[in-house]
Amino acid sequence: MIIGKLFLTTEQIQEKITELSNKISADYDGKEIIAVGILKGSFMFFADLIRTLKIPVTLDFIIASSYLKSTSTGEIKMHYDIREDITDKHVLLIDDIIDTGISLNYLRERILSKGPASLKLCILLDKKERRIVDVPVDYVGFEIPNQFVVGYGLDYDNKYRNLPYIAVFKKET
Repeated sequence: MIIGKLFLTTEQIQEKITELSNKISADYDGKEIIAVGILKGSFMFFADLIRTLKIPVTLDFIIASSYLKSTSTGEIKMHYDIREDITDKHVLLIDDIIDTGISLNYLRERILSKGPASLKLCILLDKKERRIVDVPVDYVGFEIPNQFVVGYGLDYDNKYRNLPYIAVFKKET
């Protein structure tokens, strides 16, 4: 059960997506990109963001995990890798949240090893207080404090992803 407070409204999220989309579209003007979503958490953000881009986009996905309930295990498990050939292509890696940076850095290095023309990272939520690995993020929606949040794709034990907003999560005791 969610006990906590509303953190970001649907309207705040959508306004930020428009802002990010405009910046990304301007930065990649005249270029085509391959947008790679990190599943499962980024699915809502990814879908809303790519729908608003004003540039040609090819889509692909990665499924990787490092969380067990609300705690990062520190071990990254790859369940599904990108299938597109990204050699000499412009890649935009999109995720819901960065906290320790371990998973995102692992995926960033994995993609860079495939020889893209460029790689930029777009993150909806940035939890800088928890950072262990410094990862260069190009587009950030919101910086947030060290609180566990759910909704808009973010989950606790694979629940609450369907909420159209983001809320602070606390387990009922």
